[in-house]
Amino acid sequence: MLKWLVAIDGSENADRAIDHVIKLAGMYREPLEIHLLNVQLPLAGVNVKLFVAREDLNAYYHDEGTAALKGARERLDAAGIGYVVHIGVGDPADVIVRYAVDKGCGQIVVGSRGMGALSNLVVGSVASKVIQLARVPVLLVR
Repeated sequence: MLKWLVAIDGSENADRAIDHVIKLAGMYREPLEIHLLNVQLPLAGVNVKLFVAREDLNAYYHDEGTAALKGARERLDAAGIGYVVHIGVGDPADVIVRYAVDKGCGQIVVGSRGMGALSNLVVGSVASKVIQLARVPVLLVR
């Protein structure tokens, strides 16, 4: 079975990445095992932990990740393609590559640009870093 990790940040490029994965899924004889991943940036360092309980912080990350994954999940459900959902916290590129390794994924799919402040660059900083760090093929979707 082919395993793909698809990084989702809620951007239009991430939506296009999911649409592309759905299109490609129909071209393979064997089913794809899709791992949807949203990565949340950690909130303002150690000081936040002094004022917010760990459970509340984890609930916040879960809620934000779930919201970011909603559109991708709806598209995959409509296409009848199964998936597993993951929500990580940390540096997005590092977390994406680590999840791909941990889940044994043979390919990583990312949008060429995400929701960052510099999203008008040709290739986003997260996508660029994933390309540098990954040991498996990375498919950039514009």
